[in-house]
Amino acid sequence: MAETGPESETGENVILASQLGSRESALGASTHPLIKFLKILGPGVTVGASDDDPSGIGTYAVAGAALGFGTLWVALLTVPLMTAVQYISAKIGLVTGDGLGVLLKKHYPQPLVYIVAVGLVVANTINAGADIGAIGASINLLAPKVSIAALVIPIGAILIAFQIWGSYKLISGIFKWLTLALFAYVAAAFFVHVNWNEVAQNTFRPHVVLNAEFITTLVAILGTTISPYMLFWQARQEVEEDIALGRTKLWQRKGTTPRELTYAAIDTGVGMIFSNVVMYFIILTTAATLFVSGHHHIDTAADAAKALVPLAGKGAELLLAAGMIGAGMLAVPILTASSAYVLAAAFGWKYGLSEHPGRAPQFYGIIAASTLVGIEINFLGVSPIAALFWTAVINGLLAPVVLIVLMLIANNKKIMGKHVNGPLLNVLGWGTTGAMSLAAVAMFVFWGK
Repeated sequence: MAETGPESETGENVILASQLGSRESALGASTHPLIKFLKILGPGVTVGASDDDPSGIGTYAVAGAALGFGTLWVALLTVPLMTAVQYISAKIGLVTGDGLGVLLKKHYPQPLVYIVAVGLVVANTINAGADIGAIGASINLLAPKVSIAALVIPIGAILIAFQIWGSYKLISGIFKWLTLALFAYVAAAFFVHVNWNEVAQNTFRPHVVLNAEFITTLVAILGTTISPYMLFWQARQEVEEDIALGRTKLWQRKGTTPRELTYAAIDTGVGMIFSNVVMYFIILTTAATLFVSGHHHIDTAADAAKALVPLAGKGAELLLAAGMIGAGMLAVPILTASSAYVLAAAFGWKYGLSEHPGRAPQFYGIIAASTLVGIEINFLGVSPIAALFWTAVINGLLAPVVLIVLMLIANNKKIMGKHVNGPLLNVLGWGTTGAMSLAAVAMFVFWGK
C-alpha cells in the first residue's frame, strides 16, 4: 500500500514528531504566558470557530425561537462531550501520523470504509450547500437588491479557487476574526429583559419533552455541535501541521510527546468552550426576544438577526452578516476538504491541501465537485434556515456511526499502542456515542406523533 499524503524526497534532517510536537515547535523561545498560550492554539480553535457555522447558527436560533430556554442545558452538557471526542481525534492524528480515513482503510473492513465515506460526503455536501446559501443570504441582508441565487455561484467559485490555488490558512486568517461578531449574541442577552432564574433552571436542570419537535431539535443541536466532519478534520490537521514542519514521511510523523498531548487538550478545550459559549447565547438571546414575542418560526437570516436588534438596532443585520459570512467561509472549505480526505483515503488516491493540484487531481476534484453540488442545492427552492436545520439533523444521524469508528480506533492497541484511551476518555467518548444514538432512535420513535 502506498504511503499516504504528500511525500518529500529526503527529509533526513527533520526532527521527528515523537521528539518535538508541532505546538511545541511553535512555542520556540517564547516565555510570556499569554504568548505561549496563543501559540498553543491551532486546529482545535479553528474547528471550534467553524463549528458555529451557518448550520449551527440557524439551528440554535430555531431552537431558541421554537422552544425558548428549554434546550440551554444541552450547551452545558456538550462541552465535556465534544471536548473529549475532539481531543481523541487530535490524539489519533498525533500518535499515528495519519488521518481517520486512512486508518479505517488500513485496519477495518472495506464495507465500513465505504459506508462512512459515502455518509460523510453526502452530509458534508448538503451542509456545504446550506452554508453557501447562508453566506449569500447574509450578503443579501446588506445588499437586498442582489438576490441570494445570484450570489451563491460566485461565492462557491471563490471558495474553490482559494482551496485549489490558494491556502486554507489564508482563508482562516481572513475570516476567523469575523466569527467574533457572533459574540454579539452574548452582549445582546444583557440588553433585553431576561428571567435569569428561568435561565438558570433550564441550564442546570436538564429536561426532555417527549414529542417530535423537541427530539428532532435535540438531534439537530447535537448534530451541528458534534459534527462528523470535525473529527476527520481535526485528525488530519494534526498531520498537516507536521507536514508543514517537513515531516512528509509517515515514519517522521508517527508518535508524539506528553507535552504535545497536553497542548492538544488545551487547544481543543479552548476551541470547544468558545463554540459552546456562542451556542448558549444564541439560544438564550433568540429565546428572550423571538420566543417571548411570539415569533416561534424562523425562515430567513433576517429573522435570526431580529434577536440582535435590542443591542445593535439597525446594525443587527451587519453583525449577523459578518458572523455568518466569517463562519461560513471557514466551514465550507473544512466540509469539502473532509469529504475529499475520506474519499481519497478510501480509494488510495494522493491527497492533502499541501499537495500541488497536479499531483492530487482526484482530491481537488472532489473538493470542486462537492462545492458545485452544494451550489446546486440552493436552486431547489428550500428555505435557507430550514436547509441549515435539516443539515444538522442529518449530521446528528450520521454522528453515532462515526463516533463508534472513532472509539474503536482510539482503543485499538495495534494502532494507538500505549496511547489507547484511559477510563475517563472512554466514559466521555462512549457516553457521547450513546447519547447521540439514543437521541437519533428517539427521533424516529416520536416521528409523526
